[in-house]
Amino acid sequence: MRPPPTTWLYALAGTLACALGPAGGQAAGLQRKECMFLQKIEMDHKQCLQDAQLENETAGCSKMWDNLTCWPATPRGQVVVLDCPLIFTLFSSSQGLNVSRSCTEEGWTHLEPGPYPVACGFDDKALSLNEQQQTLFYSSVKTGYTIGYSLSLAALLIAMAILSLFRKLHCTRNYIHMHLFMSFILRATAVFIKDLALFDSDSGESDHCSVGSVGCKAAVVLFQYCVMANFFWLLVEGLYLHTLLAISFFSERKYFWGYILIGWGVPSTFTMVWTIIRIHFEDDGCWDTINSSLWWIIKAPILTSILVNFILFICIIRILVQKLRPPDVGKSDSSPYSRLAKSTLLLIPLFGVHYIMFAFFPDNFKTEVKIVFELVVGSFQGFVVAVLYCFLNGEVQAELRRKWHGHLQGILGSNPKYQHPSGVSNCATSSTQVSMLTRLSPDVRRSSSFQAEVSLV
Repeated sequence: MRPPPTTWLYALAGTLACALGPAGGQAAGLQRKECMFLQKIEMDHKQCLQDAQLENETAGCSKMWDNLTCWPATPRGQVVVLDCPLIFTLFSSSQGLNVSRSCTEEGWTHLEPGPYPVACGFDDKALSLNEQQQTLFYSSVKTGYTIGYSLSLAALLIAMAILSLFRKLHCTRNYIHMHLFMSFILRATAVFIKDLALFDSDSGESDHCSVGSVGCKAAVVLFQYCVMANFFWLLVEGLYLHTLLAISFFSERKYFWGYILIGWGVPSTFTMVWTIIRIHFEDDGCWDTINSSLWWIIKAPILTSILVNFILFICIIRILVQKLRPPDVGKSDSSPYSRLAKSTLLLIPLFGVHYIMFAFFPDNFKTEVKIVFELVVGSFQGFVVAVLYCFLNGEVQAELRRKWHGHLQGILGSNPKYQHPSGVSNCATSSTQVSMLTRLSPDVRRSSSFQAEVSLV
């Protein structure tokens, strides 16, 4: 008998379900059914052995377990007919098929009308093709998001180093960006740890139908926390940008600690609640599948952050449209408000607004498309964020040029040819800039602060 689809395929399907939430429910359905049938087979096996020990010696054929079915004790000359094991309903659409054995002088005969695959309508060729297609799809998805997270991790580490090492770039705005970078770094790292725990052939964690090890569950818990924290720091970026536009003057330090609480504190609370409840009520497998309403403890906060960020996106666009209407702005592309609008449209989708496309669709709606969109395409999000928030940021580029020219001056001496104006970073003079802006009108003050935030070129 050819074995069912590989356990690696089930494990990956379950993990994709865990990562995608509702979209992955269909992908993990086969795995949950397999676990249910395998658990029933294990229970039948134990019951068959217990009954065999309690039975008296019989002149016919004694009770027998053939790895799938328990054949009852039967007198010689009789035929036993049983239904096909339920696990074959995963691989065959045929219903009402039976298998039989006869009890003879030599004992039980071979299975009739043939081995289990033949008798129970197991289409080996069709399943092989379907399994190959699924395996190719899931392995391609895993390869895709592994490349994406690796590229994102490298770019984010460089961006973190730049913002950390250059003192003049230290300010509340860049601190928030650094926390967002860190959430992407943790998410990528958690993905690699989770894959190592679930898919490493030497770890022994391929059996998702039994109780998983503490290390495997810890990897999944870390993964859930990092994913939720990443979504909440995307929300913090949206809140911060909206605050720059909507509020004329605010205490950045006061708001910053609130952002810290939202970005790291809220996800930790929901993750701890989910972990405690799973320990007491659903401590099965490696916690990497979705099979009950407990998943809403993780799913609901993420969906809420996506929805709130989308609302913030609409509000920011509305404010920018209002700023583009005054007659003094004009229609020139060189208008600061036009630059502001272009930069905003470039930044706001990075706050998770694209997740709204599939977040509230039914579970069975374009599952493969959603898997590719949210896992493969989403894995490159950290790379795009690092490019837009750091590498293309005007402040960062100016500081890098200043450091580079200073380095050249140190090598070549104080040659006026290589001297460069010592530009001052916006971060270093944020308090001075704010005090100067208080003398300006509220609209100009808001646009100036926001323009510093989104200066990409």
